[in-house]
Formats: sequence, C-alpha cells, structure tokens
Amino acid sequence: MKKLKLFAFSLIAAGLLASCGGGSQKSSESEETKEAPATEAATEEASAEEAVPETVSLTIEGDDMMKFNLKELKVKAGQKVSLTLKHVGKMPKAAMGHNWVLLKPGTDIQAFGMASMNAKDNDYIPQDKADQIIAYTKTLGGGEETTITFDAPAAGYYKFMCSFPGHYATMQGDFIVEP
Repeated sequence: MKKLKLFAFSLIAAGLLASCGGGSQKSSESEETKEAPATEAATEEASAEEAVPETVSLTIEGDDMMKFNLKELKVKAGQKVSLTLKHVGKMPKAAMGHNWVLLKPGTDIQAFGMASMNAKDNDYIPQDKADQIIAYTKTLGGGEETTITFDAPAAGYYKFMCSFPGHYATMQGDFIVEP
C-alpha cells in the first residue's frame, strides 16, 4: 500500500514538474503566446487608469457660518474645470454673500481680502488686483448657485478664498493641480 501511495505521489510530482517548465520548446512558445495578451491587457488597464478626463466637475458650498464645506480641491494640469459654488445658507447677499476666487501663487490673501472690501460694485473683486486672479465667481446670497468654467493652471499649489468682506479669514483652502 505504501508503494502504491509513493508511486501515485511520484506521478503527480512528475506531472507538476513537467507543466512548470520541464516540457518541450513547443510548450514554451505556447506559454509565451498566452502571456502576451495578459501583458497587453495589463498595459491597456494601466493606460485607462492614467487617462485623465478632459473636464472635471467640482462643487463647493458656502454657508451662513462663513465656511466652505471643502478645504481642498484637486484637479489635473490642463483639465477644463467646471466649478459650481452653492450658497447653502439662508441669509441675503448683502449680509452674508459668498464668492469663490482662485488666486495666483504668491498672492497675499490678507492684502487681497482687505482690498476686496472696497470692491462691492464689482462682486468684491478688486480691479487693481485682477492680475492676481486665475478665476472667480459672482457673489451669491442664500439659496443661490453659480457655475464657472476655466482651464486648470500649471501643476502646483494655489489658494482659493471668499472675498466678501471679512470672510477670507475662515473661507479659504488649497487648490492642488497635479501633473
């Protein structure tokens, strides 16, 4: 009985060894052919993961507590960005207006915020600081929303803020553009 078990085990082991590379040239070619489609499929799958959508849609909300619901937004360089700002509070624009302003790197947020206080007639966007802005929305009151579209800038870190008087201190965040 022991000899029979040993013989059966030997046959199984020999079969396994033969299928793992102990076979002929024909078997080796067959394995290469089988591997090629799997490699192509893996490459196609990786390419699909790397594909960046042409347009990215983002939504950010401002409330009556002078806060954005997001402190960070991420996009890829060169993407078309469709950004929707929603004022989810109830207070009117004159008392608790919100906008969204994307600033160029190096912009002094405090200086920009202070200058914004004198730009009521221009949705709190100071004309003398226009060269420091990449994109911005109009100012909204409670229950309103607006959408803007712009091209994502070069890879890097940018700041966004609400420029309604006094809001920049608590309503700001990072806009990250990945390569």
